[in-house]
Amino acid sequence: MTWFALATRAGAEGPRPVIQVGDAFHDLHDAAGAHGFAAVAADVSTIIRDWDARRDALFALARALDNVSGGMAAPQLAAPFEPRRIFAAASNFIEHAEEMQTKLAAKTDSEPYIFLKTVESIVGPGATVVVPPQVSRPDWEVELGVVLGRPGKNIAVADAHAMIAGYTIVNDVSARDRTRRSDFPFSHDWFRGKSFDSFTPLGPVFVPRDCLGDPHDIRLGLKVNGETMQDGNTSEMIFNIYEQIAYLSTILELRAGDLIASGTPAGVGMGRGVFLKDGDVMTAWVDGIGELANPVAAPHLPKGA
Repeated sequence: MTWFALATRAGAEGPRPVIQVGDAFHDLHDAAGAHGFAAVAADVSTIIRDWDARRDALFALARALDNVSGGMAAPQLAAPFEPRRIFAAASNFIEHAEEMQTKLAAKTDSEPYIFLKTVESIVGPGATVVVPPQVSRPDWEVELGVVLGRPGKNIAVADAHAMIAGYTIVNDVSARDRTRRSDFPFSHDWFRGKSFDSFTPLGPVFVPRDCLGDPHDIRLGLKVNGETMQDGNTSEMIFNIYEQIAYLSTILELRAGDLIASGTPAGVGMGRGVFLKDGDVMTAWVDGIGELANPVAAPHLPKGA
């Protein structure tokens, strides 16, 4: 099978969809037209929302482009697509829950804990994460982003794999000092701590499901200024991706284009007592997808390395 990915190039003429085959990027419109696949030449969000109808042509195009010379050199990428909604799993790795001092019930007595992030909080590769002045403890969380390619309600765990179009990288930037509250009887405020503008770096590419293999055996991690902070594996999840999809589908109808940030491994700043500083650079990575690097602007905080 030919590995490929879809991305969105940021340019003066506006965003353009691109296809990556191996190390080479090609303009999707131009490549599709040149090889007789004009039907796939749409923006990436539209492709994902109509995934079942478009995937075969995209795989055929990728095969046609395999080992083709040329393409474009290192395009500046934006977020690969715009999700319909962003669901995020909290405390879904045991060691991360322990470092956050989260007391979990036994899995047999529990269900996934899912919260929402705003689509407006998304930024792409290389974009600056801007920490607002009321946030003093900004933190990082690398996550495997699961992109759904078809709608579904009350999905069985055994059928959840077929719901997935592909994967991307999510950095669930978190304001630790804003996720806890003492002025209400509710101790956590996930909305306030997770949805500031620019707090969801996404990308750099979207990789189709069949190009990545088993989603429950993938290394992922994050570095700050080149220093390793997180290095884990999706095999460490408490609730696997299929269980998360099944659970969500009991609450609402899932849609093609929905994104699930499936949980983060241990090594976040909160557990270390270290938080992001002005000028830091976060580099999240997932094997089989790539790296997602974003600088941090926090002029009210100390300077980073």
